[in-house]
Amino acid sequence: MNSTLTPEIREISEALHYRPAISIIMPFEPKMVSKNELTHSLKLALDRVNEQLRENYPNKISALVMSKLKSIVKELNFNTHKKSVAIYVSPVFEKVLYLDITVEQKIIIDESFEIRDLVYSKKQLRKYLVLLLSGKECRILLGNTNSLVRIISDSPDPAYITDPPEKVANFSDPSARKDILLEKFLHHIEKSLDLILSSYHLPLFVMGTERIMGHFKKLTKYGSAVIEYIPGNYEEATVEKLRKTLEPYLLNWKNIRDKDLLNQLHEAADNKKLAFGMKSVWQEAMNHKGKLLVVEKNFMYAAEQGSTGDIIYKATEPYNKFSYIKDAVDDVIEKVLANGGDVEFVDENILTPFQHIALVKYY
Repeated sequence: MNSTLTPEIREISEALHYRPAISIIMPFEPKMVSKNELTHSLKLALDRVNEQLRENYPNKISALVMSKLKSIVKELNFNTHKKSVAIYVSPVFEKVLYLDITVEQKIIIDESFEIRDLVYSKKQLRKYLVLLLSGKECRILLGNTNSLVRIISDSPDPAYITDPPEKVANFSDPSARKDILLEKFLHHIEKSLDLILSSYHLPLFVMGTERIMGHFKKLTKYGSAVIEYIPGNYEEATVEKLRKTLEPYLLNWKNIRDKDLLNQLHEAADNKKLAFGMKSVWQEAMNHKGKLLVVEKNFMYAAEQGSTGDIIYKATEPYNKFSYIKDAVDDVIEKVLANGGDVEFVDENILTPFQHIALVKYY
């Protein structure tokens, strides 16, 4: 099926008298969950839809929609490697999307389909990285709501940081030599960060003494990824003590997430991998380049289709019903999700410098 609605189907699906429009969004991982369990969850969802339809709609319409819905569920792909499924059904339209995002189950019966509900249904998992620096070792930990787990531990290699005797003799100040050796070790740590941050696009906290963090700030290329520097000597700290130290910094998770998203946008801009503004974002998304879409929650954009599918213009009255797009943002969201990308919403005005919408590209 096409990942965007044609103007004709859009016009019909939005018409009041073509209710009900049913959206079922739910976890669907056949590679991780048994078919019997998934089938049972789907049956419960269909029973719930059937009950609501019988209460609120004529029998003939209810039977028609339920028949279509049962046929769709019967034909679902149990060989998919995706994490969730979104099913859209109305008397005149049907659509199935297999998604790479983790969702909580949601059933919506309304006048029209709302693609944004897909993103609102995402589980907001509180995940982050911690870089713990000390003179003895470096630790990188992966944290979430319930745990803090070490994923990398690296100690200075004496052979790696020891200078030849003739070089050591040139240092009249032992502390200067220690600084040089520390910076050599931190450069080594930077290589570990290269690997971790390319795999985990998460907020980063750095913990350590003021002296060590000062050296890290001077040499790191990942300063924009750091949410907070937390000073202290944590060489002997237990995991539990680290978690308690981090707790105050994690209280306002929304601000952390927003700051991290802005950091990702600025980094993408520096690497020439960012599109922003509705027209540019639409063009890149329609050409399958959308890795991460960030958009303000209430931002909508009425548009008209251009001469090709990847060109749009801001709509002006009178609208051409064959080229009119009620909200191009919803279509972009759907396109990015369908092509394996991710979508995040932020509050109004956070993306003002990016014209309210921005897209990190795959390449």
